[in-house]
Amino acid sequence: MTTQTSSARSLSGRVAVVTGASSGIGEASAEHLAGLGARVAVLARRADRLDQLVARIEKNGGQALALAVDVTDAAAVRAAADRVTAEFGGADLLFNNAGVMLPAPVEELADDQWQHQIDLNITGLMNVIGAFIPQLVTTAEERGVADLINTSSIAAQNIFPNFAVYSATKAYVTHLSRHLRAELGAKKVRVSAVEPGIVGTELQSHVTDEGALAWLEGSKETMEWLKPEDIAHTVGFIASLPPRANLQQVTVMPTAQAS
Repeated sequence: MTTQTSSARSLSGRVAVVTGASSGIGEASAEHLAGLGARVAVLARRADRLDQLVARIEKNGGQALALAVDVTDAAAVRAAADRVTAEFGGADLLFNNAGVMLPAPVEELADDQWQHQIDLNITGLMNVIGAFIPQLVTTAEERGVADLINTSSIAAQNIFPNFAVYSATKAYVTHLSRHLRAELGAKKVRVSAVEPGIVGTELQSHVTDEGALAWLEGSKETMEWLKPEDIAHTVGFIASLPPRANLQQVTVMPTAQAS
């Protein structure tokens, strides 16, 4: 984690919740937000990875809470939200990041993969929103601002053959974020969608389709992929803006990725 000077601790006093925090963008974002001064609750299924993350944050002078939760389990997510309220006094920053990418030609009829992406990328996202929105509304009223930041993808905007279901779930995230901003902005809850291009994370290791794997490998020869830290710094920047400013939608692309 990058050491932050006291003048750079722009999130001091804030409470952040990060889902999908056991690896990749979520892990990097949790460390970065803690470095900016936020107390961080980290949610994911892998308790051992969360414990390691919390240990690193605490070693660097931060505060963190590990909550081993599957976000597709609505009751478990609500229980985690109660823990955040009890131990940190309620979240005012939610980075809704858990997700999975399983591209394949639609003709393969990989309905188990379709359902897994819908369950995690849409239903899991909504479970987290349902559990934490009451906290965000309350803390925004008390503290002057709160943030809901959802991880979408450039696939929400552009066409990638064989990524149809994944892309559709991310289009849902982007469009939902716009609607929630209209609902919640007047209540001082800022809503943002972050749409990254290709980021080197565990997502690629879950891909089983040979065509998609070949495309991903080939892309490494023409561009340098983003790193999770690039998205983490984007999230930190969004949350550090003055309360009057809301970045509704941010696309972060590898410099050489055309679309």
